[in-house]
Amino acid sequence: MSDAEHLPEVPLSELIANRRASRERIAGSGRSTYPNRFPATHLVSDVVGKFSPLAGPALDALPAEERTVRVPGRVLSIRRMGKKAVFSDLSDGRERLQAYLRTDSLPAADWELFECLDIGDHVGVEGAVFRTRTGELSVKVSGLTFLSKSLRPLPEKWHGLTDVERKYRQRYVDLIASPETRRTFEIRARLVSFIRRFFDGRGFVEVETPMMQVIPGGAAARPFVTHHNTLDLDLFLRIAPELYLKRLIVGGFTKVYEINRNFRNEGISTSHNPEFTMLEFYTAYADARDQMALTEELFAAAATEILGTTDLAWGGDTISLEAPFRRITMRDAVLEYGAAAPGGPVAPADLDGLAALRRTAERVGIESVERFGDVPGKLLAELFGALAERNLVQPTFVIDYPAEISPLSKTKPGDPATADRFELFIGRMEVANGFSELNDPDEQAEKFRAQVAERTHGDDEAMLYDEDYVEALSYGMPPTAGEGIGIDRLAMLFTNSPSIRDVILFPLMRPKGPVR
Repeated sequence: MSDAEHLPEVPLSELIANRRASRERIAGSGRSTYPNRFPATHLVSDVVGKFSPLAGPALDALPAEERTVRVPGRVLSIRRMGKKAVFSDLSDGRERLQAYLRTDSLPAADWELFECLDIGDHVGVEGAVFRTRTGELSVKVSGLTFLSKSLRPLPEKWHGLTDVERKYRQRYVDLIASPETRRTFEIRARLVSFIRRFFDGRGFVEVETPMMQVIPGGAAARPFVTHHNTLDLDLFLRIAPELYLKRLIVGGFTKVYEINRNFRNEGISTSHNPEFTMLEFYTAYADARDQMALTEELFAAAATEILGTTDLAWGGDTISLEAPFRRITMRDAVLEYGAAAPGGPVAPADLDGLAALRRTAERVGIESVERFGDVPGKLLAELFGALAERNLVQPTFVIDYPAEISPLSKTKPGDPATADRFELFIGRMEVANGFSELNDPDEQAEKFRAQVAERTHGDDEAMLYDEDYVEALSYGMPPTAGEGIGIDRLAMLFTNSPSIRDVILFPLMRPKGPVR
C-alpha cells in the first residue's frame, strides 16, 4: 500500500514510479489492469440514496440478497485498523461510501490486490450493506475487483486551494476532489434542460443554424477566421445566430430558439470567454415588452425548480428574481448613478448633444473619447458602462438605447433616435439583450451601409453588409421580437460563481509551453 499522498516531500517522479510498480504487481498476479467492464448493481450515490434512510436494525433485518451490492468507485481514503482491517472511502463523484475490508472476509488474492492499491484508483467492491457501531453506512467487502490505476497522486487538500489556474487547467482533478465543482456543473446542466422544456412547452421550435458563416453578423464583435480548403474560402466562426434565426421567421416559423455556441475574438475577463453559450429566441407578432415579460417568467420559474427559491446568493448580496424586474432608460440610469461622478453630478444638460457628451465623458475618466467619432449614442452607452453598470445588482431592464448603436432594432414609434431595445443587468453583468426586430428591408440596408462606413473609419466591430439577409427581409418578416441570454452568466448567478471560468468546464487558457 502506497502512502505517497501523505509524503509531499517525495518527488513526483518517484510517486509515479511507485504507482507504476504497483500496477505491474497487479498485472503480475494475473489480473487485468484495465478491464473492459464491471457488472455493477449500484453506483455509490445509489447505495447512499437507497439505504441511508434505514437505521442499523432495519438494515440488518433485510434479507441478505436485498442488501448485497456490487459498487464501483474511486478510492479517496484508506484508514488502517491494525493489520487485519481497513476502512476505505469510495466515491462516484457525488457521494462517498465507506468500504470495510478484513483479511478473514476477503479471499487472499483480493487482500493482496488491496495492498497494491493507491488513493485515486478505481475498484469495484461486492458485499453486504450495513452500519458500523458509529452508524456509518458501509459495505462489508467480500470481493474486490481492480478497475483502473491512478498513476498520479491526487493533490492533497485540493479543496480550498488558491491555485485557481490549476483548477481551470485540470478540471478533471478539480471534479475528482471537489463536490462543489461538480454541483456547479450539474446545476448548469439542469438550467439548460429547463430552458429547453420551458420553450418547448410554449410552442417554440428548437433549431440549429450555421456555426461557420460567410458573413459574420448579428452582433458587434470581431470574429475568428477559418478557411475551407476545398472551396478555398475564408469563413468566420459565428458571433451570433441572429440573422439566420430571423430568416426562419421570414420562412414561416413563428417561434424559434437555439442554444448555441458563439465565438468572439475579444478580451478575456471574469465575465467574458472567447467561446461561450447563448440562448436566442424569436417570437413573431411580439415586441420588446413581450420578450421582457417572458424573460421574467423564465428566470423565476428556472430558479424555483432548480434552486427551490427565487432568491439567489450573489457574493455578499441577495438577488431576487421575483417579477416584475425594474425598468430604467439608459439616459436616466446615467443621471441616477452619475450623481457621484468626478467633478460633480451628471446633469441632463451634460447629456444633450455631442459636445456635452464628450466633455462629460472626459470628466468621468473615459479615455480616448475621440475614438467614438461623431456618434452621440456611443458616448452615452460608454457613460452608462462607466457610471451605472456596476451598480445594477438587482434585475434591471435598461431600455431606450440609442438607435445609433442598435442597427438591427426597430426604433420606438415617433422617436427615430431611440431603439425599441432593452438589456437585462443582474449582479453587475449584462445577462440578456433584446429588441423589437427591424423588418423594413430598405431601412435595414441603410443601417448596414452606415455600419460599413464605420468599419472604414476604423471600427473593426461594426457589422458587414449582409445582402442575402436584406433580400430575405424583402420577402416580408412579420413584427418580431428577439432576445439573446448568456447561459454562462446565468449559470454564474445560479451557482454564485464569481468568474465565468467557474461555470465553463474547459475555459480557454494560454498554453503553459510550446504547442506541439
